[in-house]
Formats: sequence, C-alpha cells, structure tokens
Amino acid sequence: MQIIFTILIGFVVGLLARWIGPGGIIQGFWLTVLIGVAGSVIATYGGQALGLYRAGQPAGFIGSVVGAIALLALVQLFGR
Repeated sequence: MQIIFTILIGFVVGLLARWIGPGGIIQGFWLTVLIGVAGSVIATYGGQALGLYRAGQPAGFIGSVVGAIALLALVQLFGR
C-alpha cells in the first residue's frame, strides 16, 4: 500500500513541477512519477546536507516540488 501512496504523491509532485518548471516537455505517467519521486529524494538529501532535515525525516511537499523542478531544469539543460 505504501508503494501506491509513493506513486500517487510522486505523480502529483511531478505534475506540479511540470506545470511550474521550465519548458514544455511532454511526458507520460511513469516519467512524471519518476521525476516526482526523484525530486523528493533530491530534496531529502539536499535538505539534510544543508541542515534543514534530520536523517530519516522526509522532505516536505514544497521541498519535493522544488527538487523536482531542479531535476527538470537539469534534464532540459543536458537533454539537448
């Protein structure tokens, strides 16, 4: 059940990142989920490195969206 919740949250985060973020990349469902989940991971470890989160504490929803936007920007930068 937790994997379904992770996929749903990743999808919502990925959609928000695509809506707010740079460019108009057309992506499917699974790529949007992957961007959202990877953005959450980036936000978690980046926040821990900056001292915003402690180990084992998940990143917040806004942090996850910011991480996904950063990932989308990197994909566009190196995808060309």
